[in-house]
Amino acid sequence: MHNNPPDDTSHPPCSFQWKWPHFPGTAHDPDNGISEELYNELVRYAKYASGAYQVLCPRPMGNTLVTQFTDIITSTQGFVARDDTRKELVISFRGSREIASAIIDTSLVLSPLRGPGLPKNTDAHVHTGFLYAFRSVGDRMLNVLREQFEKFPRYDVAVSGHSLGGAIACIAALSIRNSFPDAALRLFTFGQPRTGDPSFAELVETVIGMDNIFRGVHSFDGVPTMIPTKLGYKHHATEYWQFTEPPAPRHVRRCVGSEDPEGSASIPSTGINLPHMVYFEQPIASDPTVCI
Repeated sequence: MHNNPPDDTSHPPCSFQWKWPHFPGTAHDPDNGISEELYNELVRYAKYASGAYQVLCPRPMGNTLVTQFTDIITSTQGFVARDDTRKELVISFRGSREIASAIIDTSLVLSPLRGPGLPKNTDAHVHTGFLYAFRSVGDRMLNVLREQFEKFPRYDVAVSGHSLGGAIACIAALSIRNSFPDAALRLFTFGQPRTGDPSFAELVETVIGMDNIFRGVHSFDGVPTMIPTKLGYKHHATEYWQFTEPPAPRHVRRCVGSEDPEGSASIPSTGINLPHMVYFEQPIASDPTVCI
């Protein structure tokens, strides 16, 4: 079982300090950053998220590909991989190159959280399009995991995704936790848009655990805040914001709560931009070496 790396680090403050955004003197002063161990985990799962974009990913991060899944109607794509060294199953979901239209079209309406493996007694609501995408592959994902757990009952689980894939990964993680409550589970998303309402955010934090959630945001990536809160949406914790360049442990802030006013939510959304396509040193979707 993976123990989550500590949130702080002994790294000394960086000599160069960007004037904005910066939060000196607070309990979460960015000069403290995060540990190198945790940073390396963010890099690792950003690579898994990038690999999900490849048409074929025969060896995700050099590990065993259990299955790839694709739904033609929803264009949902991803894979289940097995890392026998780390004793871990990794589920990764692809984002969409048309993320803007996927977010703002008629599926923007919130729908009740219903689908394969999801908790039944909840009033949580999620983005209709994101939920529909998960439903298209949810049963297959759970069946594959069930088969894997029969052979490897002590393996941990990590779920990863970028952009739209991050939203699907979030819903999938809820389904996995509800279906396999004894499995150690962590969720890593990158550039994830707001996915559901406040009840959904609270459900994710409660069921998965805030210390098991790593919601990465790269500087002024506009996708995480593209869906405004005034439409009834709210992010879940825990945000890890790379607030300046270059990517390094000291430049990543562990934010407080779900919508930290000193996190990425402090920057108005500029939509899809360059930071959205690079996460923790990983060029998203354009690096086939993560699949060999």
